[in-house]
Amino acid sequence: MNPKRSLMTVAAPGCVLLIVLAVVLSASADKKDRSNGRLLLGKVLDAQDNPLPDSVVYLTNSRTGSVKTYIVGHDGTYRFPALSTAIDYEVYAQYKGRKSDTKSVSQFDDRSQVYMDLRIDTR
Repeated sequence: MNPKRSLMTVAAPGCVLLIVLAVVLSASADKKDRSNGRLLLGKVLDAQDNPLPDSVVYLTNSRTGSVKTYIVGHDGTYRFPALSTAIDYEVYAQYKGRKSDTKSVSQFDDRSQVYMDLRIDTR
């Protein structure tokens, strides 16, 4: 038996195994990054860019229709962490009976953080 041939017979499956292992680890790292989800954040503001404390922000999951809410603090900020990157969302705010425009967060938007200000005309 040729020593070079036997070394090739042993080394080839080992190389294939290393390549397969590298591909699997790379794929699991991608899934791990996506599992953290997406962060949607922003501010609820009036026409003069003043924050509107105590506004309520509504986030609708377009697949299930479920709604999450967030009551903003004195600085007008809101945040919805850990949103699925595979679902579209719609978001709007209300303040004292008035409503902002509805905005969308698309599943095709690959940003991990999406910043959206929601403006409400208070006049």
